[in-house]
Amino acid sequence: MKFTLQHTDKKSEARAGLLTTDHGEIQTPIFMPVGTAGSVKAVHQRELTYDIKAQIILGNTYHLYLRPGLDILEAAGGLHKFNGWDKPILTDSGGYQVFSLAENRKITEEGVVFKSHIDGSTHTFTPESVMDVQRRIGADIIMAFDECTPYPCEWDYAKKSMELTHRWLERCQRRFDQTAGKYGYQQTLFPIVQGSVYKDLREASAYYIAEQGREGNAIGGLSVGEPAEIMYEMTSWVTRILPKDKPRYLMGVGTPANILESIALGVDMFDCVMPTRNARNGMLFTSEGIINIRNEKWKDDFSPIDVGFPSYVSQFYSKAYLRHLTISKEILAAQIASIHNLSFYLWLVGEARQKIQQGEFVPWKAKMVEVVSRRL
Repeated sequence: MKFTLQHTDKKSEARAGLLTTDHGEIQTPIFMPVGTAGSVKAVHQRELTYDIKAQIILGNTYHLYLRPGLDILEAAGGLHKFNGWDKPILTDSGGYQVFSLAENRKITEEGVVFKSHIDGSTHTFTPESVMDVQRRIGADIIMAFDECTPYPCEWDYAKKSMELTHRWLERCQRRFDQTAGKYGYQQTLFPIVQGSVYKDLREASAYYIAEQGREGNAIGGLSVGEPAEIMYEMTSWVTRILPKDKPRYLMGVGTPANILESIALGVDMFDCVMPTRNARNGMLFTSEGIINIRNEKWKDDFSPIDVGFPSYVSQFYSKAYLRHLTISKEILAAQIASIHNLSFYLWLVGEARQKIQQGEFVPWKAKMVEVVSRRL
């Protein structure tokens, strides 16, 4: 993997770059649609490519490991061949899913023992096994195995958890560097900065991660319930330390406003289930603000969903029609809303990239944060 920093904003830390993998190029800043179990919910790969214009999607190690299972994925030739997506893929290590299984897992120095949410069967993830699993899944970018601390948590717990994540990273790197990809293309390992909401821990972790010299770095353990301003504060401390010539990935973030503010802090890559999950519940993110399409006010509004950016579904379908589908629980409603929200997210980061290149990012960001945060 290669990362080229192309432009930096003079009034903020915002950057525009080009990330090159064996499955194609990624223009940053970028949002990555989440395809947890090998599928971005309610969206075809063709729509991801031509309507949404996604450049990279995510898969999740925990979910793919349990179902369909590694034997199926390997027999198919890896996740790219299995799901028909020929562009880059990133896999989350499963650390966040383990964090969310607090009632069904046990963390030790060796790794994590957990019970499947599907059938209750017992499994073990170690730093070594998670590297092996992600090798078999075949993502272009794979994540180190970490512990994601809850919010709030005590300083002592956050410190011990961070140190465990660092020790696990050493084991991840050894296993990764001793093995090779299975499908004829290169894979890249990203370490993850932890440290909860404590400046000294975040900075210590960022320095440690930077010292590893990997091709890219991630910031984890945020967007887990802390106020947005704290998230921005943590992110700014970390991005000051992480290498400028490496891509920075803020995991699990977030709202359109979160993304714009974090781009200004020097983040290059984002992912979140929000655009698709909220779409299935009738929430639309638009260039004019946030719409709850279930509201009565849209019942006879025959204007397009959003005229502010060039998306097929946004301009072809009316608010009234989408509301009708949503209230009627038609499957098409989830599909239209998901394509719209993802198209908007990709349009938004594309506009941010353009404004960075033109030297107009900061005033544009200030205006857009206000617009995308208001309820219509």
